[in-house]
Amino acid sequence: MILNCRLYLFSIVLFLAEFWTRVRLMLKPSPSVVHYILTHLRWFWDVVNNSFLQDTFMRLVLTVRSELIPSPPTYNTKYGYLNWESYYNISYYTRLLPPVPEDCPLPMGTKGKPVLPDPKVLTERFFKRTKFRPNPQGTNLMFAFMAQHFTHQFFKTDHDVQVGFTKALGHGVDASNIYGDNLMRQLQLRLRKDGKLKYQLVDGEMYPPAVSEAPVRMIYPEGFPPQHQLAIGQEFYGILPGLTMYATIWLREHNRVCDVLKAEHPTWDDEQLFQTTRLIIIGEIINIIIEEYVQQLSGYLLKLKFDPSLLFNERFQYSNRIAMEFCHLYHWHPLMPDSFLIDGDDIPYSQFLYNTSLLMHYGVEKLVDAFSRQPAGQIGGGRNSHEVVLKVADMVIKESRAARVQPFNEYRKKFNLKPYTSFDEFTDDIEMARGLEELYGDIDALEFYTGVLLEKVRSNGIFGESMVEMGAPFSLKGLLGNPICSPVYWKPSTFGGETGFNIVKTSTLKKLVCLNTKWCPYVDFRVPRSEEEAKPRKPLTEL
Repeated sequence: MILNCRLYLFSIVLFLAEFWTRVRLMLKPSPSVVHYILTHLRWFWDVVNNSFLQDTFMRLVLTVRSELIPSPPTYNTKYGYLNWESYYNISYYTRLLPPVPEDCPLPMGTKGKPVLPDPKVLTERFFKRTKFRPNPQGTNLMFAFMAQHFTHQFFKTDHDVQVGFTKALGHGVDASNIYGDNLMRQLQLRLRKDGKLKYQLVDGEMYPPAVSEAPVRMIYPEGFPPQHQLAIGQEFYGILPGLTMYATIWLREHNRVCDVLKAEHPTWDDEQLFQTTRLIIIGEIINIIIEEYVQQLSGYLLKLKFDPSLLFNERFQYSNRIAMEFCHLYHWHPLMPDSFLIDGDDIPYSQFLYNTSLLMHYGVEKLVDAFSRQPAGQIGGGRNSHEVVLKVADMVIKESRAARVQPFNEYRKKFNLKPYTSFDEFTDDIEMARGLEELYGDIDALEFYTGVLLEKVRSNGIFGESMVEMGAPFSLKGLLGNPICSPVYWKPSTFGGETGFNIVKTSTLKKLVCLNTKWCPYVDFRVPRSEEEAKPRKPLTEL
């Protein structure tokens, strides 16, 4: 009887899977319909997630998304036509759409007003928080700080030269935020023994070294106490304790994996231990980002899976170039709260920014626990950015104009989305609609960054349709386009054997934290669903 029921369920699922494919090919459902299916019909996805069909749907998600991103890259800020420089010069961000031609009669092309609105007026009227609006998906600060820590390995705009240049020449997940973005910085951070990175011990626990021990360039305010200046792969990570927390966790994980590899390969020298560990760390990052971070971000009921072999028989290029548009849309500062609640203390921004002593004072465990429990803000819909971070939105708007980024609606067309016909359709906020119409004059002149941040949010969503449909292709193409995901790299020998390969394949956020702490705090990318879930646990041991 049970077998018959299972066969019946599988037949239903197979029928629906075939139906899904036919609908996609014949009717081409809108992104909103596809999103609805992926976030509803729980019974259907429960069956899919526990069957071979999970691979089928995961492959479909990956191929459909990644096909929207051109490879090899096409344009950059200097050139609005295909040329060798746009392809070859990796100092540039690539561009999905060419710049607005310089000979156009208006700033945004042929529509809108002759003068674009003052960025400060835009940020004060439409970005500035009036009241904290929590994220309806339960996303927390652990997620918010991961977003910053993860993305700033490949979002490193070079502000010392003209617009459109990047310092992140790896153009993807290379863990340069841990190891530095050049060989000199890497060598200064390395212990040069057993493959490990330099560290300092405080009360018996491992933290990043002081800059006196690892003399890399870091960005700290003038007069900042030298003993509190931590040396980290990314020079600006000293700004937020959430970033120094992640830097500490990855430092500990790197050195832990080095010990595992040394036990497996006692004859390996420092260089081979370091290089192989770095590949394992890159694999862990990608796995955690896809299976937990993107899972939380998407709200999908389909259980996302990191398995590069799903694409081995598909047409797929294992290379990536970071696009300026991706960099701009990923400025998610509305995630930041009004203050930070840590171990019963309410800490304002004035005591949080550049306060590296908080990391040692509370310890990694208490910071992880606190950030995992505190809700992050809703990104989309506007009017939810703390005044401290408004200057970032102002900067992005100015950069976008200097780079002559095309209007928001042009990008909707590029990603197969229906362009908005009015500001009333774009936002549910009547006052905002009237204000934007007054400032821009035409919905087809609305700027890209303003559009993705202010667009009306999906029901119970983190942000609007455009952010999801534009951001996901960039993200998944970049993650799966990493060399370690290619058939040449994705095998045990790349990672030092089955032990290292399994570290990558079985990595989770919880293991990352709890294998490197004295006790296991509540750790997740969403706030606890129950008191039982939130209880601390004993530290993990590697199986």
